Amino acid sequence: LHRQAEQTCRQLVRTQEEHECLLQAAVEQAEGLEHSLRSAEAVLAERVAQLKAAQAQLSRSKLLIEELREENRGFAMALQAAELKQKSTEEKNQLLEEQASALKQLIRRITPLSLSG
Repeated sequence: LHRQAEQTCRQLVRTQEEHECLLQAAVEQAEGLEHSLRSAEAVLAERVAQLKAAQAQLSRSKLLIEELREENRGFAMALQAAELKQKSTEEKNQLLEEQASALKQLIRRITPLSLSG
C-alpha cells in the first residue's frame, strides 16, 4: 500500500509537472498572441492614419476641382461674351467698310464734276 501510495504520488507529481509545462506553454503562446495583436493594432492604427490623410487630401482635391470648374465656367462665359463682342465688332467694321466704299465712290463722282465746273 505504501509503494502504491508512493507510485501514485510520483504519478501525481509528473502529471502536475506536465500541467505546469502545458500551462507555461499556454502562457508563452498567449504572450506571443498578445504581442502579435499589439503589432497588428499598431499597423492598423498607422493604416487608419494614412487613410484619414488620403481622405483629407481627396476632400481638398474635390474642393479644388470644384473651384476650377467654377473658374472654368467664368472663363467660358467671358469667352462667349468676347466672341459675341468680336462678332459685333466685325459686323460694325464691315458696315464701316461699306460706308467708306460708298463715300469713296461718292467723292469720285463729285470730284470730276467740281474740277470741270
